[in-house]
Amino acid sequence: MTRLLRITAAAAAALFTSFGLSGAARAQGVRSMGGTESGIGLFEQHCMMCHGNPNVPRAPQPSVIRQMSPERIYTALSTGLMKAQGATLTEDQRKMLATFLSGRPLGSLEQGAAKDMPNQCASNPPLVPPESEPAWNGWGVTPANTRFEPADAAGLTPEQVPHLKVKWAFGIPNGLSAYGQPSIVSGRVFLPTDIGYVYSLNAQTGCVYWSYKTEGYTRTAITIRPVKGMGDTHYAAYFGDGHSFAYAVDARTGKQLWKTKVDDDFISRITAAPAVYDGVVYVPVSSSEEFSASAPDYPCCTMRGNVVALNAKTGKLIWRTYLVGVPKPTVKNAAGVQLYAPSGGDVWDSPTIDAKRHAIYFGTGDAQARPVPITTDAVVALDMKTGKIIWHYQAEKNDAFVGGCGPKNESAACPKPNGPDQDIGNSPILRTLSNGKRVLVFGTKNGRVIALDPDDKGKVLWATKVAPPAANPNPFYNLLNGVVWGGAADDQRVYYGLHAGGMVAVDLATGKIDWYTPFAPTPGTVASSAATSAIAGVAFVGDGNGVIHALSTTDGHELWSYETNHTYDTVNKVPAHGGAIDGAGAAIVNGMLYIGSGYAVVGSKTGNVLIAFSAN
Repeated sequence: MTRLLRITAAAAAALFTSFGLSGAARAQGVRSMGGTESGIGLFEQHCMMCHGNPNVPRAPQPSVIRQMSPERIYTALSTGLMKAQGATLTEDQRKMLATFLSGRPLGSLEQGAAKDMPNQCASNPPLVPPESEPAWNGWGVTPANTRFEPADAAGLTPEQVPHLKVKWAFGIPNGLSAYGQPSIVSGRVFLPTDIGYVYSLNAQTGCVYWSYKTEGYTRTAITIRPVKGMGDTHYAAYFGDGHSFAYAVDARTGKQLWKTKVDDDFISRITAAPAVYDGVVYVPVSSSEEFSASAPDYPCCTMRGNVVALNAKTGKLIWRTYLVGVPKPTVKNAAGVQLYAPSGGDVWDSPTIDAKRHAIYFGTGDAQARPVPITTDAVVALDMKTGKIIWHYQAEKNDAFVGGCGPKNESAACPKPNGPDQDIGNSPILRTLSNGKRVLVFGTKNGRVIALDPDDKGKVLWATKVAPPAANPNPFYNLLNGVVWGGAADDQRVYYGLHAGGMVAVDLATGKIDWYTPFAPTPGTVASSAATSAIAGVAFVGDGNGVIHALSTTDGHELWSYETNHTYDTVNKVPAHGGAIDGAGAAIVNGMLYIGSGYAVVGSKTGNVLIAFSAN
């Protein structure tokens, strides 16, 4: 492991004020590396000439194909009706297409059910009321998305952290990417997975209570809330999947309570945790459209990011708010395919609840066409009851980005200029300072941390450049060296892992950098893009090499680290391996830490394991 470097607060402040990170637009699509992202690109390039083309009515619509199993799609491309088309693809490409379209890896349906696992729990007692004991419930622990666990709930002190050891591990059958953040509620782990199953496990032992089969992969954290008037069901688990279905299931048994399709566009998906508050489920909707939408047969671009409010008891629609206007025809590309605008504004992050203002806050993604709507690359505030936009703050103007564009591809679908791809994918953090002043804090990919005033229409309170410039000469790296999936905040500081590598601590009241700890001598050689999690005195973040780091929140020195990138003996006897930790963060409660290992945004360090640590 690379020895950590220390920079004092004074030196960090001087260093960061000298940075100039404007740079040129991003080069070709770094995010187009994972199975899902590669799969949508292949579909747009090789399949859209027929599927989805109104002039080829016999070809099944993409939405129909997405209901098929990965095995059926793969067989059609390999030996079936689509063998001739599949012959133009490699074996890996056929597998990636089947994975993207079905929303689950090959073989996962047959091996994923809990009933066939050897570690079933001996009994399934009623849930202990979640409000009666510590929990890490949903994405950000609290409705304010602080990702901070107080000392009494964490059950883990800075002195105990160096003694953390693996207590048990759970393997995701045929999983390719352990990107789902676990929730720990009532002594149970609720785990989303990429194979189309959600699991409930015993938090102490890893034995399995139940599994629930979804329509597609599930990467959203799961939120548990009490329900009334639903028979024997007293607590519901809420989540979404890659086919844009939102769900409520019985938290004790996994029995489905309702299932609602929230968006009909075949490339729409739910990638961030729904927020549940006062009987309403707020569902963020994103898509796969931007990854390779420059393909000549794809009618770029029509997807509109949106947030949907559902009745928590019934799943019925209350309101929907789109972040951009209705797409209209613009020009046709060289292949004669119609293009559209506006589009974009995907919502990649879990909404933050502000009960005082009766508002929800969230970040939005970039546009895919020009002109660029002012609600892209922005933090947006919506009225909780109506969905009406109250205010917005745009962090990056005129950002239209389509993957696959570059010097070798200047199709009509490519924005000019293309990029710089500054989606805000981290949930804004709402905190009240010691003087009673409230701040709403978020980070940007190009390395800024910004505090807004939620009580004054999102007025900027302070903005601080926090990320170091990368040594790599490609200017793209300095556009994406900052905050990706989010931070954690106690009552004094906010802590962010940086794509450039390392962690930074920023004073919530002033925006001053208190400390910065790199994880490698050269910025940009290791990515720490995963969401940070914190307890009293310690902040945790994973990195692209599969290492989880624990740093002192006082001065940033490392207390503990663990390399997850290896094989594990699992409680369910599934072969499992760790990998990169590039997305979701750790969940800490009752003296234990839980983290999934194996989500690689860039590169091949995939994995399929959930690891539970204990200091005892």
